[in-house]
Amino acid sequence: MTGPAALPGFRGSDGVDYPAVGFGTYKLNGAPGMDVIREALHGGYRLLDTAVNYENEGAVGAAARTSRIPRDQLLIASKLPGRFQDAGKAVRCVEESLYRTGLDHLDLYLIHWPNPLEDHYVEAWQALIEARNRGLVRSIGVCNFLPEHLDRLAAETGVLPVLNQIEMHPYFPQREQRAYHADHGILTQSWSPLGRGSDLLTNPVIMDVATRVEATPAQVVLRWHVDNGSMPIPKATAAHRQHENLDLADVVLDPADLAAITALGRPDGRLSDSDPATHQEFSPIPGRAHPFPSPR
Repeated sequence: MTGPAALPGFRGSDGVDYPAVGFGTYKLNGAPGMDVIREALHGGYRLLDTAVNYENEGAVGAAARTSRIPRDQLLIASKLPGRFQDAGKAVRCVEESLYRTGLDHLDLYLIHWPNPLEDHYVEAWQALIEARNRGLVRSIGVCNFLPEHLDRLAAETGVLPVLNQIEMHPYFPQREQRAYHADHGILTQSWSPLGRGSDLLTNPVIMDVATRVEATPAQVVLRWHVDNGSMPIPKATAAHRQHENLDLADVVLDPADLAAITALGRPDGRLSDSDPATHQEFSPIPGRAHPFPSPR
């Protein structure tokens, strides 16, 4: 089964090629979630984004294994949570991700948040380097890292991430962060690319552009991401939405469109109080409170 025409993708610093648009799996759990994820694969998606904290690595792995798509055509990504960042736990966490997915390797493994107050992200990064060297994962990266965190990784390990997955959407266009990535050969990937929970898709600027280019508001926003050099990972449960989010080849935005959409950026554009300079991400533990809720 074939999907929409694919846009040119992006090549990482380690030579791995990534599709322009991936598929987010947050809150897609169990058999129903597995069915949705497999439908996305059949519709043309080739990158699946999961995390230990999403508690659905098993569903993602099952969808990949039963899709009948050759393994070397798929990119499966997962993420290391804050509670496993210390060196004694991080590599074992990667191994457990493999057991849960039922795969012999993962294509991309990311540190989910830097958690700067705990200050274990450098040793977590060293553990991911070890996991890559052992062949457990193909490529390694991070999420939500600021330039100061990335500079420290480079200074203390000599290795920069292939990719940094960050919150990015027109209300929070991340121009300075993206410029840093471009200068250092780091790919940008966008979480919540459609401005989850906001009025982004009914914003008059987005709607006006969508009407003129004969596309949906979601397609306009996703094409804005790709044209800005970022790889969005939208989630959709309905097959027609999955197809729509991938069908971007004929959506053409001119420089004025891109500038007008970027100009929607707001000083308080984050979707939640999750500044990586201070945010602490930890998953709930039975019997304990969850004082640092993480949006993604």
